[in-house]
Amino acid sequence: MTRPAPDPAAPSAWSAPGRLRICPSILSADFARLAEAIATVEAAGADFIHVDVMDGQFVPNLTFGPIVVAGIRKMTRLPLDVHLMIVDPLRHLPAFADAGANHLIVHVEAVDDPAAAARAIRARGLKAGLSIKPRTPMERLLPALPDCDIALIMTVEPGAGGQAFLPGSPERIEAARRAVADRGLDCLVMVDGGIDPRTAPAAARAGADAFVAGHSIFHAADPAGAVHALRRAVAGA
Repeated sequence: MTRPAPDPAAPSAWSAPGRLRICPSILSADFARLAEAIATVEAAGADFIHVDVMDGQFVPNLTFGPIVVAGIRKMTRLPLDVHLMIVDPLRHLPAFADAGANHLIVHVEAVDDPAAAARAIRARGLKAGLSIKPRTPMERLLPALPDCDIALIMTVEPGAGGQAFLPGSPERIEAARRAVADRGLDCLVMVDGGIDPRTAPAAARAGADAFVAGHSIFHAADPAGAVHALRRAVAGA
């Protein structure tokens, strides 16, 4: 399958320094009305569509695979930010690349060499992301930052939506932001877990510039309004 590109008229996130990216996670969307849900957040100004892939082994929950990602690809021109919470993620890299992922994020805990994993993703023409669980020392991630485009700091234990933002997260976000800044890297610092207008400002002040939110957007009475509220919250921080 030829991987569709994002809308060429839309500015690249990586060519827009200072832009704060809102990334709705479809894990919390109503899958019976998924196309409508995606269209709503896209019209509200979402930057990426975040897709959580879980295998029931690396994390307890089980979600979906490349076939569903390929279906989502047909619903939007926004970049697909595909987060692999699975064992042996690089074995599935070709399938998710062919399905239409634009960014592929793997966990440092799931690969032997995080930097090499990021380079393998980039070699497929995708933006490469590395994610880290809350209890994993940041030293597992920081040396690999020059080889990746997204550093995803989990602010909850991965595996389920609707969890509370962990209080030690800002310090970990600060460590990633400091490493990116000190090395002059073109790398987003993304946060995922318990993100809403109440918690996101602390993450923004710590240095996050991309915010994954599922429950607080798709379980809101007005998902479009929730996207706007989240953007105002992080911009005001």
